[in-house]
This record gives sequence, structure tokens and C-alpha cells, in this order.
Amino acid sequence: QVQLVESGGGLVQAGGSLRLSCAVSGRTFSRDSMGWFRQRPGMEREFVAASHWIGGTTTYADSVKGRFTISRDNAKNTLFLQMNSLKPEDTAVYYCAACRAVTFPTTPRGLDYWGQGTQVTVSS
Repeated sequence: QVQLVESGGGLVQAGGSLRLSCAVSGRTFSRDSMGWFRQRPGMEREFVAASHWIGGTTTYADSVKGRFTISRDNAKNTLFLQMNSLKPEDTAVYYCAACRAVTFPTTPRGLDYWGQGTQVTVSS
């Protein structure tokens, strides 16, 4: 059984940093594309960042570009999201996801696996 478990969320002041982790079990994800979505209160789930299997490239939403960094440790089957210069509008539940594809989609459809989410709250 494949499981994705996020951790690292919490409460932080604006301008602060958090590092989210997503531990994968039940599957070797070195050939998967993985990424992060978030869901803010009252809004649809939105794309944040992706780590594509092909070429090891990354993609970011414009709203987080330059502040967030996605990385992965294939040996530890873990995906990370380093979040710096956090803003109150980054407050959301953050989900990691994986798909058996060469690229990670920027819409929530077509993803094979999801984590349960971790809450990030940024106070002003």
C-alpha cells in the first residue's frame, strides 16, 4: 500500500520559513514525478511546485517563485518543500502528490497518490 505522509507544517510569522517533508512508503518514487498543491480556505486546490521525473526539472507557481524550493531525496524516498519569506496568503493545507508520469501536472487531476495534508498558517 502506497502512503504519502506530510510533516513540517505549523504556525509561523510573516517573513519566516518552514520546510515541509513528504515521506513515501510502499513504492520507490525515483521514477515518479512529484509535487505540492495547497488549498486555501474557501478556494480550490492549487498547484505550488513540481519535481518532474524527466530531466530532474522543477516548476513553480508564479505566486511562490523565488521563495519556495522543491527538492527530493530519492535514497530516502522523501520530497521536500522549503518555504521562505512566507506571507499570510500562503496559509493553506499543503498536500504532496505523485504520479507515474514523466511530468507532474499543474492541475489536481490525474494524480495517482496523495498525502493527507499538513496545515501551514502564516500570521501577519
